[in-house]
Amino acid sequence: MKIFPVILSGGSGTRLWPLSRKSYPKQFSNLIGDQTLFQSSVARLSGEAYAAPLILTNDAFRFIVVEQMAAIHSQPGGILIEPEGRNTAPAVLAAALWLSARDADAVMLVAPSDHVIPDAAAFQATVAAALPRALAGDLVTFGITPTRPETGYGYLEVATGTGAPEGAPQPLARFVEKPDAARATEMLAAGNYLWNAGIFLFSARTILEAFRAHAPEMFETVSAAVDAAATDLGFTRLAAEPWSAAEDISIDYAIMEKADNLSVMPFAGDWSDLGDWAAVRSQMGPDQNGVSLSGPATAIDCEDTLLRSEDERVELVGIGLKDIVAVAMPDAVLIADANRSQDVKIAVAELKAKQVKQAEAFPKDHRPWGWFESLVIGTRFQVKRIVVHPGAALSLQSHHHRSEHWIVVEGTARVTVDDEVKLISENQSVYIPLGAVHRMENPGKVDMVLIEVQTGSYLGEDDIIRYEDVYARS
Repeated sequence: MKIFPVILSGGSGTRLWPLSRKSYPKQFSNLIGDQTLFQSSVARLSGEAYAAPLILTNDAFRFIVVEQMAAIHSQPGGILIEPEGRNTAPAVLAAALWLSARDADAVMLVAPSDHVIPDAAAFQATVAAALPRALAGDLVTFGITPTRPETGYGYLEVATGTGAPEGAPQPLARFVEKPDAARATEMLAAGNYLWNAGIFLFSARTILEAFRAHAPEMFETVSAAVDAAATDLGFTRLAAEPWSAAEDISIDYAIMEKADNLSVMPFAGDWSDLGDWAAVRSQMGPDQNGVSLSGPATAIDCEDTLLRSEDERVELVGIGLKDIVAVAMPDAVLIADANRSQDVKIAVAELKAKQVKQAEAFPKDHRPWGWFESLVIGTRFQVKRIVVHPGAALSLQSHHHRSEHWIVVEGTARVTVDDEVKLISENQSVYIPLGAVHRMENPGKVDMVLIEVQTGSYLGEDDIIRYEDVYARS
């Protein structure tokens, strides 16, 4: 029998702003290593013991999920689109209902998509050791052996004196909220507390019984959302109206803290949820002075500091810094005391209140066909760099308020302007008059890059009338 991974990938990760934002959160970024956190999660939960993963995400990320999985030669077993974020309880319930309809005996391994677990083999061995308890009807949660008195995580108290064998699931006494420093120190010394990893193993049958017993109203609303789901280009869209009625609550609060068939599987390997920039610095492997560098960054006489530039055009230099986090993006820079990394979310809230677009919008706007970024914006003009992937096409569209010039700088574009279709190669250009019906396609084998110059009275992205779209966008 195979385990069905259920990967939750709809979060926003505001504590890692400015790299992680609502429009392109941390799980899709290369924070550590050559793969994104999402790709690493998919790879970690694959192999002979695992079925193709079920992914839960939102509408904005659906094509990013497909693209990133294809890049590591992986295929999803299914992709469920949540109409809106309702926390982990409704998401897990929807996954259980979807899987149960296809395999009544399905065993689910629920995991976030933004965690770092370097030793995938050790984690898979831990999952295998927990499987018998899940098959026996337990709800198994995974706890991380703590290495420090951490105040940023919730804890799991392991029941003592039960005689449970080492290396096997242990009886769980209770969930513990994030402690203060003194209490965290006491729990570390006690030795029977684990960090709550938010990873679970159980059969679909068992978790559905738990929802019927402890959250019957949610069971009804989410069941309705799954039953009325629509298939769209290979995605499964949960029905919006019943989904919106589901309570916004975590699975810990909705189910785990009420159930009596719980056990916890300890994992002693390296793990991080990359909950703040201090955690990222630690995972990057600091030098002998505690300094971590990424991108075009230079440190002079610095200690316990992270310097990270995400733009090859921005050279980040730190001199005489200690306990500092500095992250440079093309459109925003964060400088913070490393000991206050958790407070980055406060800054994001302030920026949102000021209606600063950098609070949520990423400088690169990712689309199903590729991405674009604005290079220069004036009152009546805008210059963009647009990258279109091989075989991809923008929608057939027109604009009320702007005309456009396209200059191809890499690859070849097939361009439609009203009734004319032609190929445009490097160093060639085409003019799109205001109101003309047009489309851009990449017929080649490599990315096509062009520079777009827009001129007009209004340059917003909502000035698009779509006539045809292979990605079924409205």
